[in-house]
Amino acid sequence: MAEFKVELPKMGESVAEATITTWLKAVGDTIKEDEPIVEIATDKVDSEVPAPCSGILKEVLFQEGDVVAVGSVFAVISNEVNEEAAPVEEVINITENLENNSKLVEKEILKPIEENTIKSNEILFKNSTKFYSPLVKSIAKKESISIEELEKIPGTGANERVTKSDMLSFLENRGNAPTKTANKTIKQPITNSKATTSISGNDEIIEMDRMRKMIADHMVNSVHTAPHVTSFVEADVTNLVKWRNKVKKSFEEKEGQKLTFTPIFIEAIAKALRDFPEVNSSIDGDSIIIKSNINIGMATALPSGNLIVPVIKNADQLNLVGLAKNVNDLANRSKNSQLKPDEISGGTYTVSNVGTFGNVMGTPIINQPQSAILALGAIKKKPAVIETESGDLIGIRHLMFLSHSYDHRNIDGALGGRFVRKVADYLENFDINRTI
Repeated sequence: MAEFKVELPKMGESVAEATITTWLKAVGDTIKEDEPIVEIATDKVDSEVPAPCSGILKEVLFQEGDVVAVGSVFAVISNEVNEEAAPVEEVINITENLENNSKLVEKEILKPIEENTIKSNEILFKNSTKFYSPLVKSIAKKESISIEELEKIPGTGANERVTKSDMLSFLENRGNAPTKTANKTIKQPITNSKATTSISGNDEIIEMDRMRKMIADHMVNSVHTAPHVTSFVEADVTNLVKWRNKVKKSFEEKEGQKLTFTPIFIEAIAKALRDFPEVNSSIDGDSIIIKSNINIGMATALPSGNLIVPVIKNADQLNLVGLAKNVNDLANRSKNSQLKPDEISGGTYTVSNVGTFGNVMGTPIINQPQSAILALGAIKKKPAVIETESGDLIGIRHLMFLSHSYDHRNIDGALGGRFVRKVADYLENFDINRTI
């Protein structure tokens, strides 16, 4: 019999650990190679870890909610498909991360269990229709928790599975009964009163999901970290619009890709970042780091309503065809939750196309630790003054607003304003006779 230790794979340069959110397979389940066995979450993205081989899931070393370091063994797969997977009953191998979070388990639970207790409890577990992890079983045996008690414990894990935290909470409150004080009403002093929100009977309360909590923390941190300044420019993109409308059909036939405005905008932004490298920067203490690579993040709305920012690496080195392919690929995989952690890390500048929602302008929040972000408004037809050699004329033009938010600690108004003006210049001077 051979056993394969499944390690948490590397998920990007800046990702050192991940949280186990959902076990997709239980101990004893048959697994096929490349079949997802667990869902994990990092501070950047949620993803699945596939099985490196076929076999039976023999052991899980971490439970849902545990934090696992990259490279750590978190599961064991036996390649003997016909072998009965025996749950780990005697000793649970707690890794360093788990040890730090569960000293009580280490001291009180991870001791040899007498054989008669193991055998009697094993019969009880077989009579249960619920799945219990090896760690939960060990806790139940050590603390003499009957199967009747165990089945009454509400599970907070996936599919209402009982977790380690549920067990420890049960043990903490086990046997505690509320006490009554006869003929007395105890009034507690009110301290540190906080403003509360009034909720009527018709209000709906929605718990934030994990990604929404991450977005909220990230936005609050950005506002607290960087003094935001926003500069606005209105650009005449008539030539750009006419050119795109002229070539979009042939572009799709030739390249197999839709040509949206986004790659054209990113191309102009990348050029402007080369002209103003100070904008492509971040702050580290009292130092300003000018980034050598131009990696442009593309804010993308998800079907859930949440937001994710995949990154186009070395955008300044890609032609329009390459940018279009990258934009379409990242956008599609973002909506299908197929992005890898490394694909949403390493950004040096971010663009947010608020025009896709019909907004003419916005004041975007900087994506830390970057120093600036550009919001692109909707393109609108408007009457405008056109300067010609024979005099000024009134004509219908395609106009859009560019909103550039930047960190005033390292980007002053002059630099931030000139940069967004440069982006507008590239868009306004677009060559209508350009070939692909």
